Amino acid sequence: MPADVKIREFLFPDDYEASVALWANMEKGVHVGASDAPEEIQKKLDRDPDLFLVAEMDGRIIGTVIGGFDGRRGMIYHLAVYREFRGTGVGSRLMAEVEERLRGKGCLKCYLLTMADNLEAGLFYEHLGWYEMTDNRLFGKEFK
Repeated sequence: MPADVKIREFLFPDDYEASVALWANMEKGVHVGASDAPEEIQKKLDRDPDLFLVAEMDGRIIGTVIGGFDGRRGMIYHLAVYREFRGTGVGSRLMAEVEERLRGKGCLKCYLLTMADNLEAGLFYEHLGWYEMTDNRLFGKEFK
């Protein structure tokens, strides 16, 4: 990772626009939705602000990761790194930091989702020791 990249906690509202812009500009894998609205991000920060991290270089947000912990299981969301910084260790460092923080909260097991067409993400996570859980089925429901 470039020496001038700093991993720090997300600051609301200061980092909001830059983070959403990063997510919106991802080629695949991260989609901006209703749960990314400012009031939803604030809810996340009210629960565990120390698990929403950004990578910053020269005042610019170049990467993000959001971790969640419900007291039993962890979840990873919105790992995103601008294309020009991929392969430099930024994503790996964000993941290492959020994993360390989850372990510090007592998290023993964590999940993450990837889009089916994002094979690169799957390879990246496997490189970091994550594995595909083929014996589970994923269900979802949106509350509107």
